[in-house]
Order: sequence, then C-alpha cells, then structure tokens
Amino acid sequence: MEWKGIHFKLGENIAKLVKSKPDSNSSHEIIFVGRSNVGKSSLIRSLTGKSVPIGRRPGVTLKPLHLQFNDLLITDMPGFGFMSGVKERKQDIVKTQFVRYIEKNKSRIILVVLVLDAKSFAQVVDRWEGRGEIPVDVEMFQFLRELDIDVVAAVNKMDKIKDIDDVMGGVAVRLGLLLPWRQWLDILAPVSAKKGDIKAVTIQVRDRIHDLGRDDLLKWIK
Repeated sequence: MEWKGIHFKLGENIAKLVKSKPDSNSSHEIIFVGRSNVGKSSLIRSLTGKSVPIGRRPGVTLKPLHLQFNDLLITDMPGFGFMSGVKERKQDIVKTQFVRYIEKNKSRIILVVLVLDAKSFAQVVDRWEGRGEIPVDVEMFQFLRELDIDVVAAVNKMDKIKDIDDVMGGVAVRLGLLLPWRQWLDILAPVSAKKGDIKAVTIQVRDRIHDLGRDDLLKWIK
C-alpha cells in the first residue's frame, strides 16, 4: 500500500528508531491495536518513552510501525474503523493485512494490547450490535483469543470517567467476560495514557517479559 499523501510529524529521534520493517532477528513482539484516535501512540510513548509518528488526520496510517529494542518489537498497527479520506476498499485491505500479519508472526507475539476508548466504547458497540453487526473491537478481541494469543484490553481515557466500575463492567460484558470485572485484571486494564497513568498495562507487559526469562528487556519498559 502507498504512503502517498500521508504526512507524519517526525523528530530526529523518531526517525532513527521507528522502522517500517523489523529486524530479521526480532524474537518477541508486543502489538498495539485499536480504533483510530483511541490513544495507541500516547500509550506507547508513556510505556517506552519513545514516540511513533502521528498522522495529521485520524486514521491515515496504513502500515505497521515498529520500535526496535534489541530483539523486542513494539508495533503500532493501523487504526480500525473511521479512516479520514480513505476509501472503504482500502479500509478492508488494512483489516485483511492485519489478520495476515498476526497469523504470520504469531510465534513471536507475546502480547497484543487492544486499546479502547472508555468514553465511547459502549455506545459504539451497542450501535453496531443494533444493526446486527459485530463491532470491530469485539471481533478483534475474539479473533485474538481464538488464536490463543495473549491480549489485554487497555481501556484508555479513564481520567474522563467518574464511575470506573460501571464503565469497566460495561466493557467486560461487551467483550463477553463475566462480572465482576476486577477478576480479569490480567485482561482488563484501565489507563489514562495522556495523564501517564498506565500502571495497569505496564504491569501486564513487564509480567509477560519476565515470564520469558528476559528481564534484560525490562529496561525498555517504564
């Protein structure tokens, strides 16, 4: 797919670190996926201290971007859902390429972080289901679990939420998880990337890396 017409804000440090193709010796990978404008890039920046390019318009990133830390990859996947100025056929191509990417690299993926918007997730899911359709967020969550890929749902923008238990309970139910939601702390992670409050995700990422016996990689995770 072409990059024509897609513009990124690239700082010098970003250009040196971000790659469109990972190193061939990459052994482990953590993938971030979610709808456009849910805060994936902010979460990655809070987690690693490094930035990935941000498109000037929501939803224009059409290829995975990688942060390389030795043999560990942190991958920012193209956003699902609304894509500004992108035709529907290209949206379908992006989704298809994502599925193929997951299946191709399944052996090295240690975790997928599915980023959700705490404010809009329930309304979006209910609207889709009201049309008799499976919401893309829910479909992705189910797809990853069916492939036996470890997935954490990072429910972002929690700083804008007053009743955390109500919102997190709603997320759990819509993802097919039984209440109470707090029994799923290894799967459901309330965060506020903009505020730097990402402990719930950091714990999960560090636990997976530790379980690999690769504590040397923990220095890259804040």
